[in-house]
Amino acid sequence: MRLASLKKLFTWRKLPSELRYEDARRALESRSGALKRELAARPDAPPETLYYLAGDDDPAVRSLVAANPSTPIQADEILQTDADEEVRAELARKIARIVPDMPEDERENVRDRVMTLLEKLARDEFTRVRQIVAEEIKSCPTIPKRLAIRLAHDAEGAVCGPVLEYSPLLSEDDLIEIVATTRVQGALEAIARRRNIGGALTDAIVATLDIPAIAQLIANPSAEIREETLDNILREAASIEAWHLPLVMRPALSLRAIRRIAVFVSRGLVEELVRRHKLDPETEIELKARTQARIEAQAEPPASDLLVERVRKAHEEGALGDDMVAKAASLQHRGAVALALSLLSGVPEATVAHIIEVKSGKGISALCWRAGLAMRTALAIQIFVANVPIDARVLPRGGIDYPMEERELLWHLHYFGIEV
Repeated sequence: MRLASLKKLFTWRKLPSELRYEDARRALESRSGALKRELAARPDAPPETLYYLAGDDDPAVRSLVAANPSTPIQADEILQTDADEEVRAELARKIARIVPDMPEDERENVRDRVMTLLEKLARDEFTRVRQIVAEEIKSCPTIPKRLAIRLAHDAEGAVCGPVLEYSPLLSEDDLIEIVATTRVQGALEAIARRRNIGGALTDAIVATLDIPAIAQLIANPSAEIREETLDNILREAASIEAWHLPLVMRPALSLRAIRRIAVFVSRGLVEELVRRHKLDPETEIELKARTQARIEAQAEPPASDLLVERVRKAHEEGALGDDMVAKAASLQHRGAVALALSLLSGVPEATVAHIIEVKSGKGISALCWRAGLAMRTALAIQIFVANVPIDARVLPRGGIDYPMEERELLWHLHYFGIEV
């Protein structure tokens, strides 16, 4: 009888369809990797067996235990600190999927332990683990708000993006604060894609002058864009091609806005503007005629030095300031911007050009401060002229003020050899 049992043990290749406790024990005793992996994935495996397998040497076995919905919470808590990223990723996926559907009558102790486990996974050192958590709970209204806030402030776009775009737990004030402080690539775009964005949040996004984010905002039909805000966008839109198509496709444009858009978009987009907004024949003829005249005028050689001369003349007349410098920046006219900064700050134009060339957001900000210009102008120069990467940009504090103290601004001037 003993010999028959041993023979059966060593000839086992697969677990039976109806798993008993004895079967699980025998699979463990067999030391077969294949049987342990199959057992680790079985939802009918005894909790004690899954707990035991959570400490197995094989990371593939531990990953299967982590993904198994029948694994007891005690084993999940052990796996949360597993050395293998894949194990923690599988655990994150399972726990994040469980949380939204946890019944209200679930024992309070279990719910608390599951939530604690989820929050620990949301702080995991590996981006992929945090990303899985964010993707799974992005629309969940029943997670703790502190968890949504933590993920929304994550330093990786793949983590914060889904929560910023979808989480119902983030208030308009929360989002406005993030808009003012984030340096994460893609974070503003994710916020701009949210449904039913209010006017205050729209204004905050537009104030950043972030081209991709504003393009997403314009393309978002549920975003409220006040007329004054749209005017601010249209003032800069001529030189920003990424905004042209979204503006043309924007629903419910006023005739005044349509006329302004038709001034700078391509002939094909004017035709789309006419078709989409069902303009009357008289307006259609007028817009197309103006477009044709503009195209013909642009065929003539541009007066490339005209803006530079205007900057020089405005300085001589004491009229050179934020308006003209910001306008030159929005037109991406590096020469005019460099000259204006040089004239206003007393810094040699070659030094100004060098600071712009090396894409130093802090250097540009310090230079604008010395020149007596607003921080908003410094941001426009960073974006449109220097093409400073988003994570290296210096953003206005509260949308207006310089975020650095005078001591730090002076340090950055000295760094570029500018004596004060």
